[in-house]
Amino acid sequence: MESVKISTVVEKMNLKNLTPELSLEEGCITIPDINRAALQLTGYFEHFENERMQIIGYVEYTYLLSLSRERKLEIYEQFLNYKMPCIVYCSKAQPDEDILRIASEHKIPILATEQSTSSFMAEVIRWLKVQLAPCISIHGVLVDVYGEGLLIMGESGIGKSEAALELIKRGHRLVTDDVVEIRKVSDETLIGTAPDITRHFIELRGIGIVDVKNLFGVESVKETQSIDLVIKLEDWNKDKEYDRLGLEEEYIEFLGNKVVCHSIPIRPGRNLAVICETAAVNHRQKQMGYNAAKELYNRVQNSLMQGTDN
Repeated sequence: MESVKISTVVEKMNLKNLTPELSLEEGCITIPDINRAALQLTGYFEHFENERMQIIGYVEYTYLLSLSRERKLEIYEQFLNYKMPCIVYCSKAQPDEDILRIASEHKIPILATEQSTSSFMAEVIRWLKVQLAPCISIHGVLVDVYGEGLLIMGESGIGKSEAALELIKRGHRLVTDDVVEIRKVSDETLIGTAPDITRHFIELRGIGIVDVKNLFGVESVKETQSIDLVIKLEDWNKDKEYDRLGLEEEYIEFLGNKVVCHSIPIRPGRNLAVICETAAVNHRQKQMGYNAAKELYNRVQNSLMQGTDN
């Protein structure tokens, strides 16, 4: 199961640790959803999602201010008796000494942010969904071409890295070479990233390892990118019949999500970078409602009908 350390959440979300005596390296979050602990602070614990990050906003904070100390202590003991990853106070709300003491006894970190509750919830859920999404690793190269995430696949040595390098020199951005980590963040979206150890590096046979970020500048790399289109490179086979119109889309599936896939035969003299650029732009054009293959098909049909009428 994927997990994120509390210390990583604190660093990424710029949170303040109000229980510094507790180690943030031990606790983990395994669920990308959160729980706003409103009903629990009134004493209702049925269906309590205690394994989620707990959020206390300004409304909950002012409600607690209205209670007597005895009642608050009773609620704190009940609430913090459940095992939970952490509690986050939002909108500049400040926890009292009692909850800090009891939370420390139960080893539950209490964190704080100055962000509004709704803004923080939206941002942390979005980030956690990416971090905790189902993940697979595949062999390939991922490049951002005109804003389209282009995943180049094929056998070792077929020219994936060389095509990526040419695309980088033409102003596009490398996400990862050789190993692509694919995360399913929704039923429609796949996000590709690089493993930490190979990030920003490209392997070129005959030359070796190239550091793209240092060689071409920070504008030539990108940390993450949605996967919008797959290009599979394969050796040219004169006996194979290749699609020349593109009327029917082909797909490849990752983690249950389908992505448009084009098989490109490799032959001396073919400029892979230009082909990849064209494929990316053509894909975007289709997403915007224009399909060149269908337009040509319609023109041919109309021409045939006019010839029949004459």
